[in-house]
Amino acid sequence: MNLRGAAANAFFAKPDPGTAGALIYGADAMRVALKRQELIANLTGPAADEEMRLTRLSAAEAKSDPTAVLDGLKAVGFFPGPRVVFVDGATEAQAAPLIAALDGWAPGDAALVVTAGALRKTSKLRKTFEAHPKAAAIGIYDEPMGRDEIDAAIAAEGLVLDTAARRDVEALARLLDPGDFRQTLTKIALYAGGEPVTSEAVAAMAPATVDADIDEIIAAAAEGRADAIGPLMQRLGGQGVGAVQLVIFATRHFQQLHAASVGGGAGSIRPPLYGPRRDAAERQTREWGTRRLEAALAVLMETDLTLRSASRAPQVAVMERALIRLAMMVRGQGG
Repeated sequence: MNLRGAAANAFFAKPDPGTAGALIYGADAMRVALKRQELIANLTGPAADEEMRLTRLSAAEAKSDPTAVLDGLKAVGFFPGPRVVFVDGATEAQAAPLIAALDGWAPGDAALVVTAGALRKTSKLRKTFEAHPKAAAIGIYDEPMGRDEIDAAIAAEGLVLDTAARRDVEALARLLDPGDFRQTLTKIALYAGGEPVTSEAVAAMAPATVDADIDEIIAAAAEGRADAIGPLMQRLGGQGVGAVQLVIFATRHFQQLHAASVGGGAGSIRPPLYGPRRDAAERQTREWGTRRLEAALAVLMETDLTLRSASRAPQVAVMERALIRLAMMVRGQGG
């Protein structure tokens, strides 16, 4: 079978116990690894490692010992329960023993889970898994997480989100790699301590930087480079970055500057900044001063409320005007 989208996500979340296995392939090794972990955990259940129900092989080991994979599929374990043979990092050059093992699979054998990099449609390994009636081939692509994946990640951490926090979490999912997104959710869960999660909690635990262009546009506002903001907004829009994401990170940045202003300098910022980032924060803190930083935070709060309201104003335009307003403020031309 060749699975995509919702069908692939459903397979990862609740695989058929009688499956022969799956080939998970894609150029992004982190995304492939996360899906592989999810699938194996849901196939084997808990304690698979301790009960020796999971056999790991590299693709090189599988090639050097052509019968090792099939032997692993046929082996009888000491403990009851489903078994998996996992082969990592397969290429077309190492496909032969994997194809032979899948062809030799029978009901009752372990499931075969194989990961690989990007594979062409003509790949023999891919064609074999696609053609097998009890196996699946699933391509993992560099695209934003779907709603089902976001919901599953939220549920896995046991998070209860209010409406604003949910919007912020979805914004982070569009910006972060899946691995970074899940790590951020774990941090939010620890921060919330079992309490309902607010937008403020999401902002507090969000990574300080997600993309160099986001850093650049916030720096442009903080340094008074109003003419740079329009082109940067267009670039970010092309990357799928929205106004809500921008206001989250802009607010965080100006909160850091305010903390530095009232706390005696950039050294008081937590988590600490180093090198050029610290130098830039120190310079921006001096240029703004506490009073104007407080005014900037008020602008961002007003913008945030507008973005989350029922206003029909174009969100990107609202955010762009706010950033330009900040850039004018630091130059003493606005307020």
